[in-house]
Amino acid sequence: MATVSEEQVLDALKTISDPGKSEDIVSLGMISGLVVKDGNVGFAIEIDPQRASEYEPVRKAAENVVDAIPGILSVTAMLTAHKDAQAPQQAAPQQAGPQQGRGKQTVPGIKHIVAVASGKGGVGKSTVATNIALALSAAGQSVGILDADIYGPSQPRMMGITGRPNSPDGERLEAMENHGVKVMSMGFLVPEDTPMIWRGPMVMSALQQLMRDVNWGELDVMIVDMPPGTGDAQLSMSQDVPLAGAVIVSTPQDIALLDARKGLNMFRKVEVPVLGIVENMSYFACPHCGERTDIFSHGGAHEEADRLGVDFLGEIPLDIAIRETSDGGKPIVVSDPDSPHSKAFRAIADRILDKLSDAGETQRAMPNIVMQ
Repeated sequence: MATVSEEQVLDALKTISDPGKSEDIVSLGMISGLVVKDGNVGFAIEIDPQRASEYEPVRKAAENVVDAIPGILSVTAMLTAHKDAQAPQQAAPQQAGPQQGRGKQTVPGIKHIVAVASGKGGVGKSTVATNIALALSAAGQSVGILDADIYGPSQPRMMGITGRPNSPDGERLEAMENHGVKVMSMGFLVPEDTPMIWRGPMVMSALQQLMRDVNWGELDVMIVDMPPGTGDAQLSMSQDVPLAGAVIVSTPQDIALLDARKGLNMFRKVEVPVLGIVENMSYFACPHCGERTDIFSHGGAHEEADRLGVDFLGEIPLDIAIRETSDGGKPIVVSDPDSPHSKAFRAIADRILDKLSDAGETQRAMPNIVMQ
């Protein structure tokens, strides 16, 4: 396979002109975050947000011209709208609410944003996030899921959704939907087997677009399926997004709890309330004889929650039915709502709702202090 260079990609992009201008998008300095690796190409096109509708054809043309280069396996281009950072200083003061914080922008129409996070991968965080979202929906809440794991999006498969989102106005995407829950994921925008080779700034821009350039409608709760770990993406989401709280997912063994502790401390440092800890893969009950085996130990997350002074939200067993239903796009909360596992997820969701309700009451009880 021929090796593709950055120069080849830039030369191809020089054939794409800016709408209404005589210069190409490379000469105008509109290309950023270009990454070329093993035939896979990713880049962003920086645009004026007021002209977003004009640039979707430009984005598609840029992808097509790069894709035509011999040796290219995949191309992913995104529009990055940089808004004026100098916001008016004399804006009218607003009452603080559940979705406001220092330097954080509200997301219109969304009452509560809850991050489901883990200190490490492989603990079943996405499975827990999906089933909690569906349990909240079953409780009568209007719910959305933001798949913030850019490098390993799993929500399209878990929620059984295929295809690409529509954009009637060319500026905002319509959220996808299944099982009564709205979903947005990078997995809808790139092929499932395409590796994401973006650097940090492109990931941050993509997360902002998935959050704020999507028509979510009115939601009671948005569940954010966070990337595993405590890197730049997790920290930026915690600092920039008005999170009502975070749920930490861990397995019982010591090494997982060590990483879970790091995730919990990260949220505390950025002043995001930790709603509690969920112990996933808590135990294994043999489907044939019923004998229980604590494969990864048991109760470690509960003990850690007590030690750190946070609530223990519940335990979920290691069970093939949970894995099969999630892989099949019909998670257990919707495919078998009366199962003990579904009841466990619903109990966790109820505890989260209680905490969000308590936080809302606290916010309403606080006086509104206006500086004049």
